[in-house]
Amino acid sequence: MTRDTHRPPRVYLHIGEPKTGTTFLQHAIWGNRARLAKQGILLPGYTRRDHSRASRDLRGAARMPGDPVDPWDGEWDVLARQAQKSPVAAIISDELLGNCSQERADRAVRSLEAAELHVVLTVRDFASLLPAEWQEAVKCRRTVRWEEWLGDVSRLGETASRHDVSAFWAAHDTLATLSRWSQHLPPDRVHVITMPRDGSPDDLWHRFAAVIGIDSAKIDLSQARGNTSLGLAETEFLRRMNETLSHEMPDWYYTRYIKQILAHDVLTSQPRRARVTLPPDRDEWARREAGTIVAALRDAKYHIAGDLDELLPQPAAGPYLPPDEQPDGQLLEVALHATAVLAEARYREVYQPPKKQRPRLRPRMLASQLRWSMLNGPWIRRLLRSRSQSESVRKLRAAIWWILMRPKGHRHIVAPAGQHDVTAPSAAWLAGGRPGITGIQVIVPADTPAPAQAPAPAEALTPAEALTPAEALVPAEVPVQAGRPAEASSGDPRA
Repeated sequence: MTRDTHRPPRVYLHIGEPKTGTTFLQHAIWGNRARLAKQGILLPGYTRRDHSRASRDLRGAARMPGDPVDPWDGEWDVLARQAQKSPVAAIISDELLGNCSQERADRAVRSLEAAELHVVLTVRDFASLLPAEWQEAVKCRRTVRWEEWLGDVSRLGETASRHDVSAFWAAHDTLATLSRWSQHLPPDRVHVITMPRDGSPDDLWHRFAAVIGIDSAKIDLSQARGNTSLGLAETEFLRRMNETLSHEMPDWYYTRYIKQILAHDVLTSQPRRARVTLPPDRDEWARREAGTIVAALRDAKYHIAGDLDELLPQPAAGPYLPPDEQPDGQLLEVALHATAVLAEARYREVYQPPKKQRPRLRPRMLASQLRWSMLNGPWIRRLLRSRSQSESVRKLRAAIWWILMRPKGHRHIVAPAGQHDVTAPSAAWLAGGRPGITGIQVIVPADTPAPAQAPAPAEALTPAEALTPAEALVPAEVPVQAGRPAEASSGDPRA
């Protein structure tokens, strides 16, 4: 699709909030990258990790000591340049962008001033948000008990500086976030999407797609997956395990291997008996906070996609049970399941089956593969990232991306040998799996049923698309080798 030179591209900046279906939406757009490109909607970067890296740069996030991943200085400018090359529209999505200070939000808006910028914020009801955020805190190595964490959130919520002193309020002070990001935008370019009360991912997608201008009839959501919540027993097991871990384990290692593998892959596969709910003495406070948000949004001139009543808490469905009072038998069952799955994963890691011989590529694909290696191979990519403080290098990186990933390239580029396979680490990450213990394996419990066959999309893909799905075309962030795992979510425990 050719670009209308008389109209700037639209850039949709999806800034959060966390725990509002953002993971599902990110899987949906990256899993349909080729289909979106055919509609003129591009995703800057090569994988969604590039959006996370750019977000860390914009927010000024510090790298963890000893973290082996490449630096992210200059990543935001590179991504913004790529986004503005879109013929119609581009999407940048990272749920922590909303945490930006006013100064950093202004920087983001200025960097996209050549485009028609839209800000998108997804929100959910306050009563269900709180347990989800406490679970996320536990998955980020916290050991605080549920009711103690809730008391801190409530207490800090009364302070004027809550954005600066509370991680929860930095991400979920909805009205302050909208105020910061809307300073230089007309209100009709600020979109608030409410999360459906029943958590329906399809309904959430259709609201998001309508805001962006995506034809959902040509999108396949069968492989999109959300960030599944943990049950009561699973969360308490992980919290207690955090208490026993050695302080010598670096946070970046915990993020990759405990959070991504144990919490996201192993514990979420357990059938949940009960969810974390608010204690009765916090119900009134939660309703008051939600009411304040809803009343302000009704008076604002932002575009609302969904129903604001969905943000109001509903009565609890059953009796309240504190997570730290879970029966020991249930915690033991969780621990046994986790041990068995991790032991099996370790076995598969050490005794991998012989690799299947890969099919020979046609000359055109070999040429495409050579071009990718020359312009974006691991050595070149690492070199350019380390030099991205220079504006000329940032411009060069944006130009390389356009050569490789322009709309036609979204469907025809071929990554280096072995990295276009759907089992490659980058493909697994985009499809919802996480790198295994060495960054090679994807942990799948033995009793997990095979996914149902996806229905054929309304518009069939080209033969090239069918051979090399867009989400599997890009190489892993870091070459898979002993002692250096593929990049998962380092640098920011929440990412």
